[in-house]
Amino acid sequence: MRTSINRPPTPVAEEDEDHQPTLQEIINIKLIESGEKERLKELLRERLIECGWRDEMKALCRAFARKKGRNNVTVDDLVQVITPKGRASVPDSVKAELLQRIRTFLASASI
Repeated sequence: MRTSINRPPTPVAEEDEDHQPTLQEIINIKLIESGEKERLKELLRERLIECGWRDEMKALCRAFARKKGRNNVTVDDLVQVITPKGRASVPDSVKAELLQRIRTFLASASI
């Protein structure tokens, strides 16, 4: 199983006892603790491969590398150029399915 290099950092328990975690932090912690976050990532990976999104992103990366010259492209360059296009091109059906799974999880976790 692969991990993303663009993953936001996992919240770390802070020394300040007055710090109240935000709802987003609480949800993220619950998703991680339950293993649901990994299951959601795997589902997303499968759906993006099924709909051809992954191949489309690979083609964009290859085209960018050819244009700039293979030896003149860094991973950071690719991430900066491809990320906005990739996020914008995720099919609405995939987004809706993930959102429904998250809502179902939240309802069952009583958050």
